[in-house]
Amino acid sequence: MTGKQRREQLLAVGRRLFAEKGFEGTSVEEIASTAGVSKPVVYEHFGGKEGLYAVVVDREIRTLLDAITGALQMDDRPRRLLERAALVLLDYIETSTDGFRILVRDSPVAQSTGTFASLISDVASQVEHLLAAEFKARNLEPKVAPLYAQMLVGMVALTGQHWLDSRKPQKADVAAHLVNLAWNGLSGLERRPSLNLPENER
Repeated sequence: MTGKQRREQLLAVGRRLFAEKGFEGTSVEEIASTAGVSKPVVYEHFGGKEGLYAVVVDREIRTLLDAITGALQMDDRPRRLLERAALVLLDYIETSTDGFRILVRDSPVAQSTGTFASLISDVASQVEHLLAAEFKARNLEPKVAPLYAQMLVGMVALTGQHWLDSRKPQKADVAAHLVNLAWNGLSGLERRPSLNLPENER
C-alpha cells in the first residue's frame, strides 16, 4: 500500500471500531491488529488513537454539515427547507450509520460541549437567519429566532438518535411527522408566549 492508501485503510478501520466500541473502548492495539499493521504504523500516520479519532470525527461533521448546508440553499420556502433538512439528517443516519454513531456516542446531543453539540450549533446558526425572516414576516420578534433555531435543530437531532436504532417508521414518515410538529407549531406561535402556571410553580 502507498502511504495514502494505508492512511485511508486505518481511517476506515478506526471508524468501524469507534462506532462499535466508542473512543474509550477502542485501543491502538486493536486498530493496528484489525488493519494488519504494527502499532508504530498507527502512530506514524496519526500520532495515536486521539489523532485518528479527530480525523474521523472531522470528516463525519464535514460530510453532514455540507449536506445540510446544501439542502438549505436549494429553496427559500420555509416548509420545504424544513422538509429537506429533516430528510438530509435521516439520509445521513441511513447511509452513514457508523459515522452518526461516532458523533452521538461520545458527545450526546444533550451536552453543551463536544463534537455533536458543536455540529448542532453550526446547523442552528445557519437556520436562525431563515427563521428570523419568517418571524419578521409573521410580525413575531426576530431576536428570539436563534433560540427557536436551537430548539428546532435539537428536536430533529434527538429524533434522529431515536430512529438510529428503531428505524421505524420509514424515513419519509419520520420526516413528515417532524415537519408536522415543527411547522404546525410554528404556524400557531403566540406573539408573546407565557406560562399559565401559578407564579409559585414557575
